[in-house]
Amino acid sequence: MKADLSDAPLGNKKSGKGMVVEGTEGSKLMDGLEVLDGEYEVIKRRYSGFFKTNLESLLVQLGVDTIVVCGINTHACVRMTVIDAYQRDYEVIVSKDGVASNDDEHHRITMKYFEPTIAGVLSNEEVIKMVGGL
Repeated sequence: MKADLSDAPLGNKKSGKGMVVEGTEGSKLMDGLEVLDGEYEVIKRRYSGFFKTNLESLLVQLGVDTIVVCGINTHACVRMTVIDAYQRDYEVIVSKDGVASNDDEHHRITMKYFEPTIAGVLSNEEVIKMVGGL
């Protein structure tokens, strides 16, 4: 989010606290991660990866019909992104080895909620087999 919180969620605006502020150390990719040639970067601004981002237009441009979701806070960010993808008629796979939460109960409830209708839940090994071992 911007340092002036102009694009921040309401709760952050009320508290005056930013989470990940654009241009700060916390907004940089972790050591060992980099955007390679031919890869795309989408800056996520809220819980859902679709909210006020170019993700949907990028997926349409690339002809994508299935997405694999991983991330932290299964019960918040992952859940919102998965539901938004489902609402847009994407086949959604959740990598069960690639999601986590600081709230085990909400994590379990969310994972149970996904299957079988909203998303398939596969191990990383199963995801790799599904995409042809990329």
